[in-house]
Amino acid sequence: MKFKTIIFDLDGTLVNTIADIARAVNHGLSVSGFPEYEENDFYPLVGWGWRNLCTRCLPEGNRDEETVQKLYDASFDYYSGHPSDFSRPYPGIPELIAALKQKKIQSAVLSNKLHSLTLKVIQTLFPAGSFDLVFGERKGIPRKPDPQAVWEILLELDSNPRQTIFAGDSELDMETSRAADCHSIGVSWGFRGREALEKAGADRVVNHPEEILALAASVRM
Repeated sequence: MKFKTIIFDLDGTLVNTIADIARAVNHGLSVSGFPEYEENDFYPLVGWGWRNLCTRCLPEGNRDEETVQKLYDASFDYYSGHPSDFSRPYPGIPELIAALKQKKIQSAVLSNKLHSLTLKVIQTLFPAGSFDLVFGERKGIPRKPDPQAVWEILLELDSNPRQTIFAGDSELDMETSRAADCHSIGVSWGFRGREALEKAGADRVVNHPEEILALAASVRM
């Protein structure tokens, strides 16, 4: 059975968004009276949604609901206006997406970023029609690693898990892929790195987007 569909995570997989995320959260921390972080400090903190990120960025003694909400509002408001000022696709990603379309392999995006912002980043950084389907966090739909959104994508694209690769850069993505029974590919260029992905049980870890294209053209036994 050949692979028919690839579902991509967004942040850390298709696009390096860390600079814009860091600026937004640091803005919120600054106006809330807390110390800012170095950009590199954000890599292990992202991936579980904006509220979780805000909670983890606050000192342990200041993680009450009111303080978290204040940081969430200030940082998210900033990010909503600046989601892709410094974000760029990783090298080789635009070529990969174009090649998948040429080979008639379906591609989709599934992010834990709010749906409207996920769309905005994709529409800003990729040509129109690059992906067959784009989903971010939507009301009433559980976030990754719950597999519900994956199955929704597969239903809309008339595909199934055994024909699908789920590609991501984090432990969360590998867990999502496993829950949905897809073939998992970890990308080493993202926010976590090879060791974390291998430990999380990735079926394969790749170092360059070209390797994803080669795997997508292979046959799954």
